[in-house]
Amino acid sequence: MRVTISSLLRDRIVALAAADDREICGLLLGQGGRIEAIGPAANVAADPVRHFELDPMALIAAHRAARSGGPTVVGHYHSHPSGVAVPSATDAACATPDGTLWLIVAGNEARLWIAQPGPDGAVAFAEALLDIR
Repeated sequence: MRVTISSLLRDRIVALAAADDREICGLLLGQGGRIEAIGPAANVAADPVRHFELDPMALIAAHRAARSGGPTVVGHYHSHPSGVAVPSATDAACATPDGTLWLIVAGNEARLWIAQPGPDGAVAFAEALLDIR
């Protein structure tokens, strides 16, 4: 799968991650293989240095906006401040195999993953091509 994102949005996510030593997170908004906007959200995890949990109020507000004609929530982004831009075991344990996009940032690298069903019913992440324009 190929997903398009503007260099401005990609750079904004990388800058947000670089400005914080905790995991940052937010929503990816768009449609049809395009990320058109982001919605930064508070990380409400108990240990935000090692984990992320999107503020549920931000997620609810984004879904309400989508129902009113706003952009669709196609996934989310988060950072791995001291890791790599690959889904962690914690990411896999918390993910739902529903086809949502996971944009993970580590340093200056941003990689896109799709959470899909694995052979044993657990999540299997497949890397998607992030087409930066």
